Amino acid sequence: MKKLILILISITIYSCEDVIDLDLNTSQPKLIIEASINWVKETSGNEQEIKLSLSAPFYDLETPPANNAQISVFDNNGNQFIFIEEGLTGIYKNDTFIPVLNAEYTLEINYEGEVYTGTEVLKSVVSIDYVEQKDDGGFTGEETELKAYYTDPENEENYYLFEFNNNFSAYPTLEVYKDEFTDGNQIFGFYTDEDLTTGHEVIIKNQGISKAFYEYMFILLQQSTEEDGSPFETIPATVRGNCINVTNPNNFPLGYFRLSEVDEIIYIVE
Repeated sequence: MKKLILILISITIYSCEDVIDLDLNTSQPKLIIEASINWVKETSGNEQEIKLSLSAPFYDLETPPANNAQISVFDNNGNQFIFIEEGLTGIYKNDTFIPVLNAEYTLEINYEGEVYTGTEVLKSVVSIDYVEQKDDGGFTGEETELKAYYTDPENEENYYLFEFNNNFSAYPTLEVYKDEFTDGNQIFGFYTDEDLTTGHEVIIKNQGISKAFYEYMFILLQQSTEEDGSPFETIPATVRGNCINVTNPNNFPLGYFRLSEVDEIIYIVE
């Protein structure tokens, strides 16, 4: 237990201090797995990376890297792709990866004597048709809005992750969509920012994802919105991903292993 000392100062005739001992629960750091294999259309997709870090106490602003892990990804053709850590960054890289749409891949991590695994399918995605800009959007009627249109394949169950990166914000804007009510129709990913203005560059990515990852991100984004934060910051509750600890199931990891085909365009705000 850690003790947080709160000093209450009363400004009256006399100045006094009351010391209150507040017990905060602490636990063993958990492994955080950021394993997003992204295959951008019209690229080889051979260069990939996986990031490992450790959960930190509530008031810590940074998560420490998880060093010296052994990481491999296996496909269903018997290929093994080994990821090697770059220095002591917690970032593990591979430059021989072979992406195959709809193929199943298994992640295996050996960290401090415990083995973590996760399995996913590389999901395809349709291309972005075009981007539409509107300059009188938002609550004020003065915000710039972007709509990235795409045509959902008919008679298929599809899930999408849209990522919008601008050149002035620290974090991307993420949105998830499903085609439950838009199957076979043209629909759009939506983005707006009150600071977006002429000349700004926005990188728009449409990524194919599984139903399980859609549900995971939907919960995560809801929580980060309620807390007015970013999904890359400390999350307000534990959201379980698709990776498990096969050595010690009670010491489950955080994060997710997923594979996506990605369509990416760069849009310059007019």
